[in-house]
Amino acid sequence: MDCTVQELHAKQQGGDEFLLLDVRTHEELGIAKIEGCTHVPLHEIEARVSELVVWKDKEVICMCHHGGRSAMAQSFLAGEGFTNARNLLGGINAWACEIDQEMDQY
Repeated sequence: MDCTVQELHAKQQGGDEFLLLDVRTHEELGIAKIEGCTHVPLHEIEARVSELVVWKDKEVICMCHHGGRSAMAQSFLAGEGFTNARNLLGGINAWACEIDQEMDQY
């Protein structure tokens, strides 16, 4: 299931409970990030899935730069039994273009 940046922004503004899972690299995180995200690079997600298990039946929104890696993370989590794993369409790039134009882009 996908999530738009507008939906994510509304969830933040509304105080909804969800996990924003950033699967980008450490270097990318240093360029730009959305406050409140949890960082688990995609290449570490299988080894670190136990850290996320408390979110198994709650909403998890996966994000990356454009949405490709986060789609892989969403698919992996769904395969691990996460019932509400979602992919942020357009990733942090869409966030920077549509929600926070002050954010650095790369």
